[in-house]
Amino acid sequence: MNSDFIKIIKPQTLQEFEAYYFLRYKILRKPWNRELGSEKDDQEADSIHAMACNQNNLVLGVCRLQLNSTHEAQIRYMAVEENVQGFGIGRKLMEFMEKEAIKINASKIILHSRVSANNFYEKCGYVVVEKSYLMWGEIQHYLMEKEIKKSDF
Repeated sequence: MNSDFIKIIKPQTLQEFEAYYFLRYKILRKPWNRELGSEKDDQEADSIHAMACNQNNLVLGVCRLQLNSTHEAQIRYMAVEENVQGFGIGRKLMEFMEKEAIKINASKIILHSRVSANNFYEKCGYVVVEKSYLMWGEIQHYLMEKEIKKSDF
């Protein structure tokens, strides 16, 4: 797969949001037998959403950016279809969200990475700050961060 054919968009329509949330559920919740709806929280309306689509508008990856404070943003709910992981889709989503964070005057982005994704985020320039929490008693997360500035883009 060539990631040059991937476009990053902000979901706008009900259909786009349904596809966006379904991928979040499918990758981040369903494998742990969590209920449909657990892929959402009370900050959805105040967050920036992005999804990676192929030329047929099939959703291949998603993530969300929320503003935690005046200068700190947080990436949450990052998910890429398993069969296309490793093809640059996640990196494109991260670059898009970092640019969005700059637009809202953030100078730092944090995230809580599942241990299985630490290497990916490190390749994107994030550093581990500390071990953070254990989700559902089995998925270790790590707080990671990255300083960002307009000149990076």
